[in-house]
Amino acid sequence: MTGNDQVTAAFGHESAKYLREVYMPRLRVAVATLSSEDLWWRPHGDTTSAGNLLLHLEGNIRQWVLSGLAGAPDQRERDGEFAARDGSSGEQLLAALGATVEEVASVLERLDTATLLGPFEIQGFHTTGLEAVYHIVEHFSWHTGQITWIAKLRAGEAHGVSYYDDDSLNAARNPGED
Repeated sequence: MTGNDQVTAAFGHESAKYLREVYMPRLRVAVATLSSEDLWWRPHGDTTSAGNLLLHLEGNIRQWVLSGLAGAPDQRERDGEFAARDGSSGEQLLAALGATVEEVASVLERLDTATLLGPFEIQGFHTTGLEAVYHIVEHFSWHTGQITWIAKLRAGEAHGVSYYDDDSLNAARNPGED
């Protein structure tokens, strides 16, 4: 395996890990706090709900990786992701997203250097495999943060949404302090 192949493999595995082991668990924690009403709540008509964002994440990674990089047919209906005002439960949306994340992670873990550096046209953008993967990981992070914020807002001060053990982090950073 060449140095380029090693970097490609590491990038693909790390990208898959972020989707699977960082962002999906965070989404599960946040969505678990949302009632069905709160899942589809919008602060006003020109915004999106957590439900819309879950639909959007699934459509985005499917289009950019499964269709764009892996060559599956592109059947995305992006406008529908944002138009929905109700529908599936949080569990159903997370199950669909989780299944797509697993498919995408499998593609990412098999990336080769030619695909990573190769040119693609995805969603009308001229891009490379590297840019496509970087886009979906960054995009997933962004919307995970938005869904987290919605969950915390809707649940109020007692939201219980936390991704870190602050006491352990502070103790490790500041040994000897109580």
